[in-house]
Amino acid sequence: MMKAINRENKKGDDDYYDRLLSYFEAQFYEEIDQMIPLRKLVFLLETNKNTYIIKGYHNDSRLRLQEAFTATLRGEGFSNSYLFLAPPMKEPLFFEGIYFGVIEYIVPNKTVFSYHSQKNRQEGIDLLEQFHNTTARFEARYRAVIPKGNIIEKWTERFFVFSNNLPLLGNFINEPFISEMVSWAKWSLVGMEDNCAFFKKEPFVILHGDVAHHNFLRDTRGHLLLIDFDLISIGPAPIDYLQYANRILPSLDWSFERLSRIKQIQKYLQDKEFLYALAYPADIFREWNRMIRKKSYTNPTKYKQVMDLTIRQFYARKKFIDELKRKFK
Repeated sequence: MMKAINRENKKGDDDYYDRLLSYFEAQFYEEIDQMIPLRKLVFLLETNKNTYIIKGYHNDSRLRLQEAFTATLRGEGFSNSYLFLAPPMKEPLFFEGIYFGVIEYIVPNKTVFSYHSQKNRQEGIDLLEQFHNTTARFEARYRAVIPKGNIIEKWTERFFVFSNNLPLLGNFINEPFISEMVSWAKWSLVGMEDNCAFFKKEPFVILHGDVAHHNFLRDTRGHLLLIDFDLISIGPAPIDYLQYANRILPSLDWSFERLSRIKQIQKYLQDKEFLYALAYPADIFREWNRMIRKKSYTNPTKYKQVMDLTIRQFYARKKFIDELKRKFK
């Protein structure tokens, strides 16, 4: 029986994966056929009986929180996600300082979920709303272990990092693009600070915190699932809807009118606090900060993606933000 590791990672990591595979073989009663790295500390593990997702956490409390949260979510009636499992093992998985949880494997649909279709965008936010409605019923139980969502603090820190990266960014982006993006962020953050009560207003839900398209998974039956709860926090639902809007606007050609057709977002477009936040270039700052931190600007594919987000969409985004600002006059 083949016991292979898919070498998607750098060669220098091979020894670690070999040791990890040997450790899993020693702990599982099922015979392991294959281990495939999906991303950092996440693996697909195939045994002679089952397929699992194995995910690592840097401390036991984070793993226990994820296990408890997903179980509570399912217990409260939200079935559109995964559960952590307790497969036949000799002992809990702990290897070289990392605690590993075992997650049920959901066979994905051949058609990958993306924000390019209107059907997917609406279905995604409908599922997010269902998630909020469910977590609203039990968020009080988790207030001691899940942090409050502070979008102003998070975006202020992101802007600070971006500003510190400006000397290097000047090698990639010309003026007036940089100055314009900085002005958008300043205008947005000042407006959000002046109206900060909006972002702390109850009722609270448990926020997903990372509504990127890859955290929606369609199974083979066509059902849409919400996955990956590593960034959950507690706060008002509009914080997730702001991030959702930021994620889908490129697929809407930065059209305010098309955004307003989404009922979950439409009701907030009369709130100046929400409009201020929509102007913040969260995606641009996030991607440039990450690319500079990882020095991945040497990767042509990643560089092209970030430049496309920054420059090709610049004037459509500027038109969108100018329209937002006119609503304050």
